[in-house]
Amino acid sequence: MSKEGSPLMPCHPARARELLGRGRAVVVRQVPFTIRLRDRTSSESEVEGVQLRIDPGSKGTGLVLTDEKKELGDRGAIVTVRRGLISIELEHRGDRISACVRQRAGYRRRRRSANLRYRAPRSKNRTHPPGWLPPSLRHRIDTTFTLANRLCRYAPVTEIHLERVAFDTRSMDEGRPLKGAERRLGPLAGTTTRAYLRAKWNSACAYCGVTGVPLNIEHLRPRSRGGSDRISNLVLACVPCNRAKGSRPVEAFLADRPDHLAKILGQARTPLGDAAAMNATGWKLTNALATLGKPVHAWSGGLTKANRDAMGLNKTHTLDALSVGHLDHESGGRIVRLPQRALVAKATGRGSYARTTPDRYGFPRLLRPRTKQHFGYATGDLVRAVMPSGKWAGPWTGRVSVRARGQHSLRTPTGRINVSYRNLRLLQRGDGYAYSRRSEPTQSSSRKKG
Repeated sequence: MSKEGSPLMPCHPARARELLGRGRAVVVRQVPFTIRLRDRTSSESEVEGVQLRIDPGSKGTGLVLTDEKKELGDRGAIVTVRRGLISIELEHRGDRISACVRQRAGYRRRRRSANLRYRAPRSKNRTHPPGWLPPSLRHRIDTTFTLANRLCRYAPVTEIHLERVAFDTRSMDEGRPLKGAERRLGPLAGTTTRAYLRAKWNSACAYCGVTGVPLNIEHLRPRSRGGSDRISNLVLACVPCNRAKGSRPVEAFLADRPDHLAKILGQARTPLGDAAAMNATGWKLTNALATLGKPVHAWSGGLTKANRDAMGLNKTHTLDALSVGHLDHESGGRIVRLPQRALVAKATGRGSYARTTPDRYGFPRLLRPRTKQHFGYATGDLVRAVMPSGKWAGPWTGRVSVRARGQHSLRTPTGRINVSYRNLRLLQRGDGYAYSRRSEPTQSSSRKKG
């Protein structure tokens, strides 16, 4: 960054060490590592600008800063070459948020059924405000926007390139392309769920095969474990089998009958939760990024795949983000540089609003402290500890977990150590993310998750 705080072009780590060693720069932020020059203003610098490329996903998102330059190709033509400068892989915590919401709903449901602390259920016809999204989906948009906004603040981003895809969940459910009326109708056209399941399972229990008894609609993957009401997740079960299975997965319930388990799992389909999440957040993420004041260009996933295959790159979120956007590789355009190490930002949140720790039934059993900061430090802060003596003597850097008595716990690469607040120095306040580094894979095996 310049003397007055304006973003300048990224530099090599060796150049940053040289500037810091000569006293010409100071550290502004540790992660991502940012320095500010003391003797240069933005008017005295040449700032060409960089591009921010984003590959959004359900469980992770890749963000890469690139610059493009015109060079003379082998045939004498002017070609565009792309260089990857900084890559960040953002790991979402939407699954954890969904699990917490389901757990809270289970607590409330049990209190109503046991008539312990009654609270009348709210109407199912209640409406949501315009633009409302479930917390797990809203989290994906907010975290991606936060990191994009941070990169725009520390780097001279001139435009944003975003991969935007739409999944055909109806065809994915059937495993083949659908057209016309077959696409519009679906498996339950002209019938009901119970009638469909009775015809599919011959009015018999899917677990024991008994007939002529009352049958319940059973979830293969229980609702308490994230199962949905999708028709492929439903079977018929008699009352004893339904009670015996309970909230266990079907794999555990039928572990001693592998042949019967394979028959039942044959009707289960690939979960569509990730595809539905991408369809619900695609346009909203585009609109959120447009508020940053930068031009936003949306590109298809097929173009990203073509660029990645043409360059021989592996399939990760960061390398997919590097391949987002138009690249005329047929005329000589290519990617000439990719970051060897990616910064992994795992969303951890900023703590909990709960004042108590509940037991297994949802009742408060332990009071949580109301103050999150003790002796100037809060859990998640990046600190540097200098231990004067003992087994752990020496300097240590890591995230701290605070205690009220002042003897904090520091997470280091070799494990946790206890350190007094007097031996700590704050490097960066906790921002709801846990940072680490990883190398880009050198083999062609896919590491992309969602």
